[in-house]
Amino acid sequence: MNIPESDTRIFSFEFFPPRTPEGKGNLRTAWQRLSQLNPHFFSVTFGAGGSTQSGTAEVVIEIQRDSDIQAAPHLSCIGSTRQRIQEILQHYISAGIRRVVALRGDIPAGMEEVGEFRYANELVEFIRTETGDHFHIEVAAYPEVHPTAPSTEADLENFHRKVQAGANGAITQYFYNRDAYLRFVESCQRMGIHIPIVPGIMPITNYTSLARFSHQCGAEIPRWLAKRLEGFGDDLAGLQAFGIDVVTDLCRQLLEAGAPGLHFYVLNRAQPAITIWENLGLSESAE
Repeated sequence: MNIPESDTRIFSFEFFPPRTPEGKGNLRTAWQRLSQLNPHFFSVTFGAGGSTQSGTAEVVIEIQRDSDIQAAPHLSCIGSTRQRIQEILQHYISAGIRRVVALRGDIPAGMEEVGEFRYANELVEFIRTETGDHFHIEVAAYPEVHPTAPSTEADLENFHRKVQAGANGAITQYFYNRDAYLRFVESCQRMGIHIPIVPGIMPITNYTSLARFSHQCGAEIPRWLAKRLEGFGDDLAGLQAFGIDVVTDLCRQLLEAGAPGLHFYVLNRAQPAITIWENLGLSESAE
C-alpha cells in the first residue's frame, strides 16, 4: 500500500522526567542538542498512576520557556480524577502549552480503583469538553496490537474511539516490522480514520534492556534481528553501529512509503537519534 504524503512531515522526540540532578543535566543537554534539528515538538512521559507528574510539568515548562520548540506533556488518566485533570490542563494553559499526548496509562500493581477515567477516549473527550480546541491532542496507536487487547479488531475499535473523541494525531508504539505499520494504517483508512499516524522509532543501543522493555510493552523484535543482536555479545560498539544501520533503514523505508513523520524514543540520549537523522539527510526537512 501507499500512504498519501502530507505537505509537512512531523518530527518529534520523546523524553522521560529524570529523578536526579545528574539526570536533569543530561536531559537538558539532550533536548538542547536535539532542538538544533528544529523538530515540531518534544514530548515528555508521565509515570504510571501519575508517579512522575510533577517532573513532567517541570520539564515541559522548562522546554517551553527556554526554546522555540513546542513541549507536549503526556497525560495519563488512570488513577486520576476529573478535577485533578482539569487542574493540570489549566496549569498547562497558563504555561502556554498547546499540545498534549493523551493516554490511558498503565495500571500500577496493587491498584484496585482505576479512577474516574477508564480509557483514553474518555480523557480525550474530557480535554475537548474542558478546553475546546486549545490543545493539539496526540494519542497512542499499536501496529502490533496493544498487549492487553483481546483482538486486533477490538484494538482498532479502541483507536477509532479515540479519534472520534477528538484526537488530532497519533504516535505508534515502536516496532521493527515496516509491514505491521503499513497494514495498521491501511486498516485505519478502511475505517475512515485519516489523522496522521506517526511511527514511533526506538534506536537500538542495548539489547538486554530493549528485549526486556519490548516484552513488557508488546513490541516484537523480529527473530532475525534478535539473533543478530544476541550475536554481538559484549561488543556494545558493534551492536550500536549495527542498530543504527537497521533503524536508519527502517526509517528510510517508512518515509519512502509516505509515513507522515517520525517520533523518536530517545531515552534522554541525543546522539543515536542525531546519527539516524543525519544518515537520513533530514537536516533541512523539519524546517
